[in-house]
Amino acid sequence: MYYFTGDEHFGHARILGFCDRPFDDVHEMNVELTRRHNEVVTDDDTVIHAGDFTLQRNAQQYIQKLRGKHIFVRGSHDKWMDDSYHERWEQSFGKQHVVVDHYAGFTWPKSHYNSWQLFGHSHGGLEGHPLFPFGKQWDVGVDNNNFYPVSFDQICRIMASRPNNWNLVQKKNNKNRKK
Repeated sequence: MYYFTGDEHFGHARILGFCDRPFDDVHEMNVELTRRHNEVVTDDDTVIHAGDFTLQRNAQQYIQKLRGKHIFVRGSHDKWMDDSYHERWEQSFGKQHVVVDHYAGFTWPKSHYNSWQLFGHSHGGLEGHPLFPFGKQWDVGVDNNNFYPVSFDQICRIMASRPNNWNLVQKKNNKNRKK
């Protein structure tokens, strides 16, 4: 199973106020984020993190407590990452192409074929914005998902209710083709 998450900000005390997180202190936040992660993710699952995992240099102190195999996309605060980490992650699940970025985009790879973009950075702030979504997009950050990772199955249900991407290339009906 694949899970998607982002913007955990492990060890970042100031995120509590910035995002009005419902924790008394950073220790409680770290413990609860870890608990909720491990409640749904197994050791056999793969977790794609859409950036801003931690501002701290020692990310391993948090990673080692989390179940699953981890793939990290670089966020705006991930100073602990070297050049071997992803700026973007892409994979096809059958015919469905999924793109994970830290930032929401107006277009993304294969968006004109209704690919899905999963992102972080906005801490749930784009939902309800009059210009959003541009189609098959979802903020997988913890602030937008009750502080849980989101499974691929959950993403499938969410995307079923999202509009098609604004730049979707419509295939022409065979009856309209010139003979």
